[in-house]
Amino acid sequence: MSDSLTDGQLHALRNLAAKRSGKITAFVNIADARHLTELGLAIRSRQGWDITAAGLACIAVADGPEICGGSSGTDLHGAPSQEGNPE
Repeated sequence: MSDSLTDGQLHALRNLAAKRSGKITAFVNIADARHLTELGLAIRSRQGWDITAAGLACIAVADGPEICGGSSGTDLHGAPSQEGNPE
């Protein structure tokens, strides 16, 4: 899995976000949309593809697409227990 999205995939993701907000959008590249689906950033629907909550979070990050589609330090996992740690 890639740690970043291509320009085309990012464009498709932004297009899906615009579609979700009710705007009329252009068609997305099927290969890009399929890759977004594999990453959990989009899902296939009767109307084509729809952006997921993870996809919305991905494009909302100010740093850009480099964390979209790869693991990052912000994955939602609990921190290991620090039993016996004086802090």
